[in-house]
Amino acid sequence: MFSFLKKNRPKPIRIVGTDEQLFINDVAITFPTNYETLVAVFGEPSRTGKTKLSKSPVICWDAEGVYCSCGSYGHIFGFSLIFSKKHHLDLPPKNHFSGSIILDDKEILFDDFSISENPNYCINKLTYKDEEQPYALYISSNLEAKKEIPKDKYILQPITEEHIEFTDFGFKLAVIEELMYTQEVLHPKFELYEFIEWYTKRKIDIEEEGYEPIAEVTQFFKDLQIPKRMAPLLTEIYQDGGNDIYLNLIRFSSGSEDYWDIKSAVDAKNFPNLKKATLCYAEDSVYDEMIAMGIDAESL
Repeated sequence: MFSFLKKNRPKPIRIVGTDEQLFINDVAITFPTNYETLVAVFGEPSRTGKTKLSKSPVICWDAEGVYCSCGSYGHIFGFSLIFSKKHHLDLPPKNHFSGSIILDDKEILFDDFSISENPNYCINKLTYKDEEQPYALYISSNLEAKKEIPKDKYILQPITEEHIEFTDFGFKLAVIEELMYTQEVLHPKFELYEFIEWYTKRKIDIEEEGYEPIAEVTQFFKDLQIPKRMAPLLTEIYQDGGNDIYLNLIRFSSGSEDYWDIKSAVDAKNFPNLKKATLCYAEDSVYDEMIAMGIDAESL
């Protein structure tokens, strides 16, 4: 009897888009989505890693031809269906997408497709730099869709309960990443493009200003108060250049900025359950301070 190795067969993928909703294998997808939802519809990924430049997380499904580069696993704005090798992606899938895409009851083909937009999602072709041939369909949130923003959404009022007093802004940002974007318990969840649309005191041009800290955005996070009752929820902090907090502070971040370096670990005393810290924006002394406090601190 002979035994032959078989290639992994792609999981059948059926994407259906209507005027109201996007479905993948009958699971409704709302953007931003998260790692767990994508695993539920595409299966366990073949590989995960980070992009070389920005160190953003990458999720790859080789057999299915699905690729995702995101700010964080908990806050994913889109994913790509790969149809060509005309790209320079980090960790690209080995196969092309072979599933079906049905929009308004009609199956679409990559060669004949241009763009599809509705308020809840957008499907567009991706072309790498000077290449003429698109390499993927990108399914994502529709950032251009106009949504009514509550007039008071980003107006911060002093909270009526005890809050944590921070001495180190970089440490506070790491805490916000965990509580606002990972656990989603700290509100309002800040979204840069929404904030820019909401802000009326001046016009913020993200294309011009998105390479440096925007004063009004930075001030929002400085003014944001975190209730003391949330302190026990923090068990770990994880700094990464692709974290949502940093991409909201500087939209076109290179991942190498030092604006938000942690200079002192003194604020860790406010978080009794903090046991692990993975850092990339911190001075060398911070690691020793955290270890002395019983926190497993290491460099990313």
